[in-house]
Amino acid sequence: MIIIPARLNSSRFENKILADILGLPMVIKTATQVSGLDKVVIATDSLEVLDLAKSHNFEAVLTSNKHQSGTDRINEAVNKLDLNDNEIIINVQADEPFIEPEVVKAVINRVQEVIKNNEDTMIVSCYKQINSNLADDPNHVKVVLDENSNAIYFSRAKVPYNRDYYEDAQYCGHLGIYGFTKKSLNKFCSLKQSKLENIEKLEQLRAIDNGYNIAMVKVESKSFGIDTEKDLENALKIFKK
Repeated sequence: MIIIPARLNSSRFENKILADILGLPMVIKTATQVSGLDKVVIATDSLEVLDLAKSHNFEAVLTSNKHQSGTDRINEAVNKLDLNDNEIIINVQADEPFIEPEVVKAVINRVQEVIKNNEDTMIVSCYKQINSNLADDPNHVKVVLDENSNAIYFSRAKVPYNRDYYEDAQYCGHLGIYGFTKKSLNKFCSLKQSKLENIEKLEQLRAIDNGYNIAMVKVESKSFGIDTEKDLENALKIFKK
């Protein structure tokens, strides 16, 4: 099941998820992008978004307006939907209206591998290679990987720091797609918010801070999350072509 957490208020871009994206509200465009892969549910704190989802024939669940992260929001929705512990839950951010279905499918496939092989992994996510200039932007989150493609750290800073200007330095841009089982999602949300999570404002650091593995999948993608009105302008220039 694909669940899209859709909080209406945004500090950097008011009512962002309702912004027009090629004729559709952003959250509905995102849901439409991935609707061919599996059932899509929108988890929201807004009656307006709830009604909007239903008017476009998407199931929606009304959740608390007290959640500090999208993952906490989908956890409430998952428990309201009464799914079994091994159900695969894919968290697709509402501000990814141009996400390619193939990217989400890659995360689904990796979660299936984790279950099949009984791997010690709490979360599956994905990344793409980005250039040095894009890595400078704190709105584009970077991830550092170990030799097994597990995440070591996520940061808004430009990591790894290329002290000696090593020509082959590579930067991995994180895409906000997360795969869980219901059981691992419940476990993640039972953990207290961590110091690093609060400093970077990146919820996935909660897992790393508590010693859990995040498996990363490399993907090819032109998509990026829309955090500001400037991001939206840039995205529309790219994807209108």
